Amino acid sequence: MFKTIVNLLNRNGRTAERSTDAPRGGRGRRFVVAKFDSAQTTPDNRKHWANADGLSPNAAINPEVRRILRNRARYEVANNSYAKGIALTLANDTIGTGPRLQMLTADADANARIEDAFEQWSRAVDLAGKLRTMRLARAESGEAFALLVNNPAIGSPVSLDLKLIEADQVCTPLLRRGRTDEIDGIVLDQWGNPSAYRVLKRHPGDSGLLRAPIDDLTAYDTFAASAVVHYFRADRPGQLRGIPDITPALPLFAQLRRYTLATIAAAETAANFAAVIYTDAPPNGEADPLEPMDEVELEQRLATVLPGGWKLGQVHAEQPTTTFGEFKREILNEIARCLNMPFNVAAGNSSGYNYASGRLDHQVYFKSIRVEQHHLQLAVLDRLLKAWLNEAVLVEGLLPQSLRERGVALPEHAWFWDGVEHVDPAKEATAQATRLANHTTTLAAEYARQGRDWEQELRQRAKERALMDELGLTPAPTTPTGNAPAPQEDDTDGNEDSSSPGNPQHSEASVA
Repeated sequence: MFKTIVNLLNRNGRTAERSTDAPRGGRGRRFVVAKFDSAQTTPDNRKHWANADGLSPNAAINPEVRRILRNRARYEVANNSYAKGIALTLANDTIGTGPRLQMLTADADANARIEDAFEQWSRAVDLAGKLRTMRLARAESGEAFALLVNNPAIGSPVSLDLKLIEADQVCTPLLRRGRTDEIDGIVLDQWGNPSAYRVLKRHPGDSGLLRAPIDDLTAYDTFAASAVVHYFRADRPGQLRGIPDITPALPLFAQLRRYTLATIAAAETAANFAAVIYTDAPPNGEADPLEPMDEVELEQRLATVLPGGWKLGQVHAEQPTTTFGEFKREILNEIARCLNMPFNVAAGNSSGYNYASGRLDHQVYFKSIRVEQHHLQLAVLDRLLKAWLNEAVLVEGLLPQSLRERGVALPEHAWFWDGVEHVDPAKEATAQATRLANHTTTLAAEYARQGRDWEQELRQRAKERALMDELGLTPAPTTPTGNAPAPQEDDTDGNEDSSSPGNPQHSEASVA
């Protein structure tokens, strides 16, 4: 006996499951009809789903689609203060002051030498600044490319440099389009892995190309995949190029700006009329005749007499309405959701939050930041470290001999990022002391939360203690000596609550 289920989708969206528990002669077959509302096409949803398609990931984001999305996202970031602030916040929170390298080999002296040399090189090439630029580019352009090049002008024994290029320059030239082994500038090997990249010698948006010959428009260089760093987020299997992170929010940014400008225009129109003269008399009544829409210039502190039957009034401003602020908050909250960013971070305003609400919202955001940092380590930093080590071993006396004989294998290492400051340092310090006391954490883990190397911190602390003993200074006690009050739980009963009706999602009930 065997059982096979075959799903058949008819025109009405009904799924027929054909189950066969009998011999293949045809008897014993029964049809189970299941119906999915989302698969129905009705007059109500026909227009809503009109643009749904079955394109492949790379066909759905073809070069023209990505060009339009890039241009519109860049326009919004350049002209919308919320979009600019959100993109900058993402870059600053993800990269911070830059990653720090910690080597984990058995040779402590070799670890220190490598870390010091890499730190000096990172400062020379402004690695942190370039990583922030790459994160900004991913938010507004969808992806960032960097070439590993030799730059003898940098002030470092290792002349490796990271040359950033915009996504517009990585494309398939006109004469090479139509090839099945190339996806918009990315040449694939027989297993579907990137093997080379086509990079235009000049940016297609360069104003100088308007008068340039056709050869300059199509001139390009081909770089091996080992010399190119491609940083993007693949949302679908097989996706090879990226789209802006703020793509779902682009229509919302436009709505926010249009609504704000329309509200301002309506308020200005009402304010431009200092006064209006009107009458309650019927047409052709007893009021003195006046020319419609006639303008009268008024002077300050002037007493005047109106024509008979006429009254003096003012235009009442109807904008902004009482829902103006609430509408902007809801739109901004929806914009920030596609970036896993809480409203108060996107708006730069926590006035509607209590202490617990802010911490709950930030948990999702900072977890997303840790995921981004891990992606950066794999896609950018590890490749960069390997290329740097390959160059550094060629510099006499820079690295220890043991590492020079190791070969091309990447030694064990870790990356440290800036820690996140706690809103209540006293509570965090108490929790940290408790975790260390009951052995549920380590000094390495606690220092890593702050983005610091525990070995360096302990050595620095030992130096400070030795100097304090030499000078006869008594260090302050590190633990409370009196009857300190027990740590309290986060206030969720409203004692610190300043939430407003416009933010019901941060009420005590939702936090509890």
